[in-house]
Amino acid sequence: MSGHERSNEHACCAHKAPDASAQADFAIDPVCGMRVATTTHRHADHAGTTYYFCSDGCRRTFEADPVAILAKARQREQERSATPARHGDVATPASGTLYTCPMHPEVQQSGPGDCPKCGMALEPMLPSADVDDGGELRAMARRMGTLAALTLPVFVLAMGPHLFGWHLPAPWGRVAGWVEAVLSSFVVLWGGAPFFTRGWRSLGLSLPSWLGRAGAGFAVEQASARERMSIRDRAMTPLRRESGPALGVVEQRGPVGTEGRVRRPWSPNMYTLIALGTGVAWAYSAVAFLAPALFPAGFRDPHGRVGVYFESAAVIVTLVTLGDFLELRARRRTGAALKALLGLAPKTARRIGADGSESDVPLDEVRAGDTLRVRPGEKVPVDGVALDGASHVDESMLTGEPLPVAKTNGDTLTGGTVNQDGALTMRAQKVGAATMLAQIVALVAQAQRSKAPLQRIADRVAAWFVPAVVAVAALAFAGWALLGPEPRLAHALIAAVSVLIIACPCALGLATPISIMVASGRGAQNGVLFKDAAAIEALREVDTLVVDKTGTLTEGKPSLKELVSLGTLSRERLLVLAAALERPSEHPLAKAIVAAAAGTTLPHVENFRALTGRGVRGRIEGSEVALGNARLLQESAVTLGAEADATAERLRGDGATVMFLAVDGALAGLVAVADRIKPSTQEAIVALHRDGLRIVMLTGDNATTAQAAARELGIDEVRADVSPTDKADVMNALRAAGHRVAMAGDGINDAPALAAADVGIAMGSGTDVAMESAQITLVKGELTAIVRARALSRATVANIRQNLFFAFIYNAIGVPLAAGVLYPLLGVTLSPMLAALAMSLSSVSVVGNALRLRKAGLSGN
Repeated sequence: MSGHERSNEHACCAHKAPDASAQADFAIDPVCGMRVATTTHRHADHAGTTYYFCSDGCRRTFEADPVAILAKARQREQERSATPARHGDVATPASGTLYTCPMHPEVQQSGPGDCPKCGMALEPMLPSADVDDGGELRAMARRMGTLAALTLPVFVLAMGPHLFGWHLPAPWGRVAGWVEAVLSSFVVLWGGAPFFTRGWRSLGLSLPSWLGRAGAGFAVEQASARERMSIRDRAMTPLRRESGPALGVVEQRGPVGTEGRVRRPWSPNMYTLIALGTGVAWAYSAVAFLAPALFPAGFRDPHGRVGVYFESAAVIVTLVTLGDFLELRARRRTGAALKALLGLAPKTARRIGADGSESDVPLDEVRAGDTLRVRPGEKVPVDGVALDGASHVDESMLTGEPLPVAKTNGDTLTGGTVNQDGALTMRAQKVGAATMLAQIVALVAQAQRSKAPLQRIADRVAAWFVPAVVAVAALAFAGWALLGPEPRLAHALIAAVSVLIIACPCALGLATPISIMVASGRGAQNGVLFKDAAAIEALREVDTLVVDKTGTLTEGKPSLKELVSLGTLSRERLLVLAAALERPSEHPLAKAIVAAAAGTTLPHVENFRALTGRGVRGRIEGSEVALGNARLLQESAVTLGAEADATAERLRGDGATVMFLAVDGALAGLVAVADRIKPSTQEAIVALHRDGLRIVMLTGDNATTAQAAARELGIDEVRADVSPTDKADVMNALRAAGHRVAMAGDGINDAPALAAADVGIAMGSGTDVAMESAQITLVKGELTAIVRARALSRATVANIRQNLFFAFIYNAIGVPLAAGVLYPLLGVTLSPMLAALAMSLSSVSVVGNALRLRKAGLSGN
């Protein structure tokens, strides 16, 4: 980073379909209208445009007739724009809040709804800080209570004769049968309507109007509750990804609305199995109760009666609702860390007017440049710099460090931190989505919705899981029908329903994303921001850590150490020329030189140029001036004499960075700038070595300066005089040698290396370009956080593997039990009611295991 490494601005763009939404990382599936990430491998080209798809089925449909598909997409958009919302529809939130699936982060839409892949209720990409988001939970609790109250008498009436020997005399037995049939039918048709709706959609079929009306009440209540979840104040609103109307976009207006006109992909899921199992049990029981004469002898017991299973269907619906309630309540806790971050921003700020008057204003009215007062005990409203006063500020919400930091004139202040014992006046510099707190919230939310490589296992299994379960259920039915005891067909039906109910893929789908959500929030609490799930998984495998020097090992705030005149110019003149030339630059070394010339009138620079990895040059008052390293002098045909070389080497040996100043083609002097090593760096290097990492310093600085710092810190290897381009080559060489490499840096010139490493780690005090190129950001900019991040990475991967193991072993044991493998040996079968209970608890247990990460030890020792 030293030696005046500078890089030209660069940008990249992704080729996207013209019907893509405004976000650069997402496009619209032209077949089904879903938002999908452009990183997906499911894409196809047509007429010079790349289109992206949510599934292989949508891609094949598009490739079969792209012209017709695009025409239908345009027609759908025209219909959506022209058709007002019908009565009972849930309107898309005006704010354009995006909702996504906890199991499938690529599924995103404006407004609430259900995931077309797994059927789960979509959740806001960003939670609310203080708006009550428990409405959906309370709605489900009320629904569950109603179902339990209706199911209990059904269960008692059906199971009483078996458990307690109750037998009601005629005609009360017939009355009890009607009560059981009516109550269970209400439970199944009303309580199970959401399951049937989602199961029907999973088959890629349009929603019949009668089925939509049956589930409308609860759907609207759920969606309305989710719709109320919004960002706490409008200052955070820019964080939300907006997706306005665009070609091919079909914004669903809620569970009941325009989705009836949208072709959904074929995606059997847990609700397919639940709907099939409960639907078969209820339909069979209804026909058997109303028209028992239609059934052959294989369905009749020794007394000639056809058994009904109303209680099984009702209990299954109630238990699945209970499982959804418990799972939703547990998932709410996974976003606790993010909600805590959102709650850190104050609602108002105290603004000082031009006339000196003070008033409290809403946070969204604060603008960059405003003067604000922060009184003792108040939160700093936005990011800025202290103008007057002295105090201590608690920055633990950013860094996890409990000790407050002293602040005085010129020090930076971060929004959301707490002022403690003194009054401060500050100038606002970053507001709204530009603040550090807002960026942290956005980054954590992005990481929580990303997929880890381990998720590929679950995705591959899920692709064939539901068809395989249906096949097993069919085999179980056939086996019991051919070989089972009388009544064979009745036993066969119960076995098939039990298999369908117990084999729920929800636990398998939640195993990875729920752990990632918790880990991302835990990392944010400890000053470590993960950009995606892949970074969490990859960090634990790193064996080599490559670090930049300036700003990473050092404070990044160098100061002028010495000026050496080698010609006729005075030291004062050398400083004026060097400071004038460096004034247009943003490099830390440039700022140190300009700061040393504070109070001096600097001349204007013409034809200023920053030369990557070499230095800067320009024309000052008619003279050609160049300032940089030895390579810049060679390019400028400037001779470096023995005296200058010896002086430069002496200064480098003291840990300074040396630059050569040439005027009109002749060497005029040396400029030495020194940067202090961070107080925490020595401790961090020791901890990283203890954690098994090999440390390599990679810097554009001179070898002598770099070696001096390396000796002091005990760094294993030094590679100096490296250009920004060469840094990326070093990363590739280390990876080719079999190392798993992490790169830590903070400057624009580190961006190529950060992108080339297996894991890029940016210092929170560094440039935006560096943070965009990295997968991990250390908020405080200290390497000690890497040890905590690696401990969290190891704990997260172990947690994911535990979840996957549990999900696999649950189905490996549960499906055969439900099919009746123990009956020949022990005479034991698994009832559909027990299967439903086991299925519900499996998902809850996976979520509960993931929540253990909230208390995982992150010492790394």
